[in-house]
Amino acid sequence: MSDRTTSQTEQQQDQVPIIEASTLRRVVLTVALLNFAYFFVEFSVALVAGSVSLLADSVDFLEDTAVNLLIFIALGWSLASQSRLGKLMALIILGPALFAGWEAIKRFGDPSAPAVVPVVLASLGAIVINGVSAWLLARVRHARGSLSRTAFLSARNDVLVNLAVIAMALVTLRTKSGWPDLILGCGIILLALHAAKEVWEVSEEERLAAKALAGEDID
Repeated sequence: MSDRTTSQTEQQQDQVPIIEASTLRRVVLTVALLNFAYFFVEFSVALVAGSVSLLADSVDFLEDTAVNLLIFIALGWSLASQSRLGKLMALIILGPALFAGWEAIKRFGDPSAPAVVPVVLASLGAIVINGVSAWLLARVRHARGSLSRTAFLSARNDVLVNLAVIAMALVTLRTKSGWPDLILGCGIILLALHAAKEVWEVSEEERLAAKALAGEDID
């Protein structure tokens, strides 16, 4: 392959596709409704199964609902306003992690093993919902900076969490211990912290870009 061809390929890869606002609105609204509906399913199963990690993941469905609804509302806002909303979303991502952490603390002294079959079935359903959401959002994740990136990161991370919950259930089936459930809860916290950090960094870049466009000094 010639240097010219390589250069052209790299330029094409660096180009960000232009996404219509109406397309992004339709995608995020669809994802919000999917997450809101499945929250009630997984939350109910988590209570019955007694799983801390599944309970935290069910609350995460509410987080994704809120994030995508905020994106639906914020389209058309200025770059500076989107930056502020992006930082708010980074804080929203921390909510489920804090909830999982609190549940882990309460059960740390006497961890009990969750019911395996309900946890696995609920997690399989969650993989379908989050997988579809991630697939839809992957096509629009660069459309509005931190806004669409927040939604995509949440959906992508949720698929990984669901797979981890299934693995935890299989380990629990063998060990009959509640520790895998608590350890996974700590993993969910770390994953949420990383996602929040990424979103915060993107929104900070948008803040600086907005200041540069306005001719203000960049701090």
